[in-house]
Amino acid sequence: MVKISGKNIPWYKKMTVADLLDDINDPYKYVVVRINKKYISRPNFKKTLVPDNSEVFLIPMISGG
Repeated sequence: MVKISGKNIPWYKKMTVADLLDDINDPYKYVVVRINKKYISRPNFKKTLVPDNSEVFLIPMISGG
């Protein structure tokens, strides 16, 4: 299992960050996520594997002026 936003999501072998984001059907385009204590940027989503029993944090980018 993977914990994301307080919910448990089924984990499977070779699950990437991109796969996980597709699986949760969140329309927001995240630029960075944190897996446990490691930060992953969008260019690495398709090649970064999500380990089983991970805690994933979705980090929205906020801009303003």
